[in-house]
Amino acid sequence: MNLIDEYIQTFPEEVQKKLQEIRQVIKENAPEAIEKISYGIPTFYLEGNLVHFAAYSGHIGFYPAPSGIDAFKDELRAYKTSKGAIQFPIDKDIPLDLIKKIVLFRVGENTK
Repeated sequence: MNLIDEYIQTFPEEVQKKLQEIRQVIKENAPEAIEKISYGIPTFYLEGNLVHFAAYSGHIGFYPAPSGIDAFKDELRAYKTSKGAIQFPIDKDIPLDLIKKIVLFRVGENTK
C-alpha cells in the first residue's frame, strides 16, 4: 500500500470512492506522472507538480495550479474557486470529464 492509499482510507467509504475516481482519471490521462504526498495531500508530479487533490468535510479540493483554473473558468462557474483551487461539493457528483480536460491541459503545460 502506498501513501495515497493510506490517505484515502482515512475517509468515509463514499468519500473514498470519489477520491479513487479522481485518482483514476488522473492516472489514465497522465500515466507518466508519479504519485506522491506533497503538502500533506495526494499529488501527481510530472516535470513539476501536475495536480493535487484532497478531501474536506464539505468538499473535495482539486488543485491544478492557477493556469488550470484560468483555462477552464467558464466551465468552473458552478464551483467555488480561488487562485489555485477548485472546490467540488462532496454531496454532488464529481465532474470527472472536466477533471480529465484539466489534467490533459496541465500535462501539456508541464511537458512543453
